[in-house]
Amino acid sequence: MSSHAKERGKEGDQEMERERNSKRERERERERGREREREREREREREREREREREEREREREREREEREREKEGESERERGERERERGGERERERERERERERERERGKEIERERERERERERERERERERERATEKEKADRETTRSLRCM
Repeated sequence: MSSHAKERGKEGDQEMERERNSKRERERERERGREREREREREREREREREREREEREREREREREEREREKEGESERERGERERERGGERERERERERERERERERGKEIERERERERERERERERERERERATEKEKADRETTRSLRCM
């Protein structure tokens, strides 16, 4: 094999190695980005949870305050009935907000599952390209070997 052919082969190998390293680095960078996004989603979920807890504490304080007022005032039965109906509507609104938050969580999970499927498809495409490149390299190596035998 001529030194020129050897040099070209070596350069080709180095180029392929650089491409593989570059691809691995891009994949690692994408994975880091996905991890940052998952962490942001977890933080948003924690924030929503803290908000729910804060709202619940606020409602509890409001109920306690109303209870103390009623005890002080000796509230009439009619007024108590009205307040209970209002509170029932408030509970229904809170249940609806909770259902909405649950739907929001499910949408987030579905989005993450779709992203994971897309990443898997991308990895599969990358593996396919890698197989094609390996096949091309094998063909080129066989061609080189054949031409060297002819010399």
